[in-house]
Amino acid sequence: MHPPRTPKAADRFRTFAARASERVGSPWAFFASVGLMVLWLVTGPIFHFSNAWQLVINTGTTVVTFLMVFLIQATQNRDARAIHLKLDELIRSSKARNVFADLENATEEELIAFQQEFRKLRERGVGSGDAAETAHRLAHKGSH
Repeated sequence: MHPPRTPKAADRFRTFAARASERVGSPWAFFASVGLMVLWLVTGPIFHFSNAWQLVINTGTTVVTFLMVFLIQATQNRDARAIHLKLDELIRSSKARNVFADLENATEEELIAFQQEFRKLRERGVGSGDAAETAHRLAHKGSH
C-alpha cells in the first residue's frame, strides 16, 4: 500500500516555506532588515517625519510579520511532526513503554498523570537507566 499523496500545491508551499524560513532566519536577512530600518530613519528629516513616513514602516512591518507567522508556523509544524515520529520510533524500539508513542495526542489528564509519575521517580532518586522499568512496575502495580 502506498502512502497518501500530498497535493502538489501543499508540497510546493512546504518547499517554499522551508526555503523562506532558512533565508529569513539568516544573518544577512537580519542585517538587511537593520539596513532598511536605518534607511527609513535617515529619510525621516527628508519627509519631515510625516504621518505617511511613519505609515510606510508600520505597514511594511505589519505585512511582513503577518506573512512570516504562517511561514514559521508551517516549518515548526513540520519539524515537530518529524521529531515526534523519530521519538515514537525510538520508544517503539527500546524498553520504554509504547504508551509514550503518540503522547502529543494524550489528554491533559494523561499528561498530568505521567508528569506526576516521573516526579515521584525523581524524588525516589531512580537512575535514568532504571526509570523505564521502574515506571513500568509502578504502573502495573497500581492496576493489580
